[in-house]
Amino acid sequence: MVHLTRVLADYTHGLSLDALPLRTREMVSSCIVDLLGATIAGHGQPGPVAIRASAGNTFGSGSASIWMTGRTASLLAAVFANSAAASALDLDDGNRAARGHPGAAIIPAVLTAADVSGRTATRDVVPAIVAGYEIGVRIAAAQNPEGIATRQTGRWASFATVAALGRLYRVVPDKVAQGLAIAGVLAPNQQANGSSGYSRMTGNDVKEGIAWSAALGVQALFLAMEGFTGPLDLLDHSGYYDDESIRSGLGQRFKIEDTYFKPWSCCRYIHPALDALDDVMQQYRPASERIAAIDVATFSWALRLDNDCEPETLVSLQYSLPYCLAAAVIEGSQSLAPATAGLLGRNDIADLARKVSLTVDREAERDFPARTRAGVAVVMVDGSRFETGLVDPLGDPARPMSKEGITEKFRFVTRHVIGPQKQQALIDGVKRVGDGDAGELLDALRDRLLFRDYT
Repeated sequence: MVHLTRVLADYTHGLSLDALPLRTREMVSSCIVDLLGATIAGHGQPGPVAIRASAGNTFGSGSASIWMTGRTASLLAAVFANSAAASALDLDDGNRAARGHPGAAIIPAVLTAADVSGRTATRDVVPAIVAGYEIGVRIAAAQNPEGIATRQTGRWASFATVAALGRLYRVVPDKVAQGLAIAGVLAPNQQANGSSGYSRMTGNDVKEGIAWSAALGVQALFLAMEGFTGPLDLLDHSGYYDDESIRSGLGQRFKIEDTYFKPWSCCRYIHPALDALDDVMQQYRPASERIAAIDVATFSWALRLDNDCEPETLVSLQYSLPYCLAAAVIEGSQSLAPATAGLLGRNDIADLARKVSLTVDREAERDFPARTRAGVAVVMVDGSRFETGLVDPLGDPARPMSKEGITEKFRFVTRHVIGPQKQQALIDGVKRVGDGDAGELLDALRDRLLFRDYT
């Protein structure tokens, strides 16, 4: 029997830059630009700061770049730190079928590893990223919820990291298959955390375990390369993974092309309601002090978020639909690009958040998870009502952001952290990655780019 781990390893081994369509290479560039924006914006958050402070003691020193700090550490430490910053603000990309965030694990792992490879692997950066998205999304979408209860990215991002680095380093398929097997067993299980876990306290720095899963993927591949083994059949059991879902269309269309992008720094389940509210605010301009209620019709998973009307941290804010909507009314939706500590502890926002009600819409529920849609009705104290139908969030394949829009998002969310010249240097570096030359971008990431001296 040929196990699915080996099927996927064989497939990724054969990916080449020259064989990738232009649209796929352009999507890789968009994903990198978007990821760098999320990383720079999230660099100073408490979680990434704590990880950088502890990484040297836990993972050791080395020559791998902790991006934009001018500091280096071991490959494992640098991937861990860079991935943590990328996922800190919930600005990173996602995939609807996977119901999670592939880019925050894959891109930091690939770019950090390429930088320490002596630059011999820079032509393989693009196919490596494509491989990571392909395998990560396929495995995530194939999870059987009866066997794998949690839906967090940490459950599967290690698969994606193994596939990506296996392709970057041109590791032979049997070793990549073993890496996938090791990663699949040891990945963070996320049983407690997140909207699908038993804990209701989503406002903590563990979040979806993305950085831990990325670091595990690095370890799993290097262990496999040295002869360590795992259960190669772990994907071959229908109670846990659907075989057809993993195999279907393999090689016909790349999963990275289904990536969605996020204009606001909060859970994607909040975005359709935010966009619907934005439509109401732009068209009718209701005064916040005259709003009696905000009624949101959405899918049931949005109701499973923490939805705290008085979040104490930015992570907690990221999982509060009522508070994000109230902030958008009072401060404008751009205040969530990204959200800052200035939004916390606001009685006016909290008071309005308590006026937000959430109900399950039958049509939105039927379409989930393929689509995440919501409608909003703003009710005024005089009884007037301004409402929308169901809205797809901006950045989804059904309502895509343009390349220019993604670049503009990068400039906007990093505006307080790096200057225009450094922004442009990163953008220019990304443009060359699609042609097989990542050297300029990697050099820029090694430089100290930040305005502030984050620990």
